[in-house]
Amino acid sequence: MKQKAKVFAEKAHAGQKRKSSNVPYISHPIRVADRLEKVGASDELVCAGYLHDVVEDTPYEMEDIEAKFGPRVTHLVAAHTEDKSKSWQERKQHTIDTVKYAEKEVKYLIVADKLDNLLSMEQEYQRQGDALWNKFNAGFDKQKWYNESVAANMTVGLDDDEVPAYFQEFADIVERVFGREN
Repeated sequence: MKQKAKVFAEKAHAGQKRKSSNVPYISHPIRVADRLEKVGASDELVCAGYLHDVVEDTPYEMEDIEAKFGPRVTHLVAAHTEDKSKSWQERKQHTIDTVKYAEKEVKYLIVADKLDNLLSMEQEYQRQGDALWNKFNAGFDKQKWYNESVAANMTVGLDDDEVPAYFQEFADIVERVFGREN
């Protein structure tokens, strides 16, 4: 099932590039899925890692995910999919609320995704400097609010033994990227 999800995501994201660079988009979901796989996540969660941006960023819909991957994968993808008809602020507040109150597998997916995004941002910031922030719908201050809010809420409701090591990696990169004045 995981290989099927990877191939589906590769097809869905064919030709797309990452927002702040010329890197093929599929590299992002592959890294998210790999991170989840490395911490022993369920096959369904790894599949959701591959598929987490398909409905948001391609013509495919939740029904396509459900038909090919079943209700559990669809639930995980749906919990993390933003409603693009809402404003940036509304979408990000929804993600913050979701990461605070969701079941642990949804939290794992969201934080793996946000960590990979910030690792890419950090690399691009080293190349582009402050011009990087102009490529996003929200500049430095809003990105700081959003990422700090995810970090502050990601462990709510989890026992210490349920928190994967990459949550600390996310907290650390939030501090590195946003802990400075801009």
